[in-house]
Amino acid sequence: MAKKINEKNKLSGEFLFGKRNYTIMIIGVIIILIGFILMTGGGSDDPNVFNEDMYNFQRIRLAPTIVLIGLAVEIYAIMVNPNKKK
Repeated sequence: MAKKINEKNKLSGEFLFGKRNYTIMIIGVIIILIGFILMTGGGSDDPNVFNEDMYNFQRIRLAPTIVLIGLAVEIYAIMVNPNKKK
C-alpha cells in the first residue's frame, strides 16, 4: 500500500497545463505586448517643448484596456481545464 502511494507522488514528467492552455497563454502574452507597444511614443525630443500627443486616446485609454484584456486571457488560460473532453 505504501509503495503505491509513493509511486503516485513521484513526478510523472508531464507538464502542469495542456497544449490548449499554453496556446491560450501565448495569445494572452501577445495581446499584452500589443498593449505595451501601443503605449510607447508620444514624448518630445526637446525637453523645453511639451507634446500633447502623450495624452491621446491610444496611450491613455486603448493601450491599458488591451493590457487588461490580455491579463484576463492569461487568467482564463490558467483556469481552463486541460483534461476536459470536448
